[in-house]
Amino acid sequence: MAIEDKTRWDEKHAQNMMPQEPIALVKEYAHLATGKNALDIACGNGRHSRYLVSLGFEVDALDISSVAIEQLQGLEHINPMEVDFDTYTLEKNKYDLIVCTYFLERKLFPQMIEALKPNGIILMETFLHDEGNERTPSNPAFRLNEGELEAYFDHKMEILHIPEFWDTDYQGFKTMKTSMVARKKSGGMTDEDFWA
Repeated sequence: MAIEDKTRWDEKHAQNMMPQEPIALVKEYAHLATGKNALDIACGNGRHSRYLVSLGFEVDALDISSVAIEQLQGLEHINPMEVDFDTYTLEKNKYDLIVCTYFLERKLFPQMIEALKPNGIILMETFLHDEGNERTPSNPAFRLNEGELEAYFDHKMEILHIPEFWDTDYQGFKTMKTSMVARKKSGGMTDEDFWA
């Protein structure tokens, strides 16, 4: 990831600009995980990591921001790690639950599936391209296209919930978003399945 991105996120976390409450998706669906090993991708201030710990999870919390990671040091049941997702590789077959919200790195999609144990759950939520958006990520690559999540994950996982919806973000701007709840199929998959 570009050093500019790391610097920008360090500044945001130093100013405590980000929401503290977990999003509804995580509160409503984290219980679907059958085990207690969780991964919080781009964890930020740890709002979801902290919430998952309250449910009994052990959480690996990953983020590019050293400021964000420092805020999570020493908290029980959270293993915070500063990582660059351009170079970091997720550990395979480790997690019962993966949470990834408002961070989009498409090359992680196959890694996320491989990082799940059989029947593991992915919870994702982020922005969609739409002309009506009042605020969006500065880089268009950080926005999904309509139907993109479903197109990628549908034959690799069991999709349980995948709405596309208008929402108001924490700064009061209207934005189009999508969320996904998906379960890893318990049967084995080959490399050909991932890239089919």
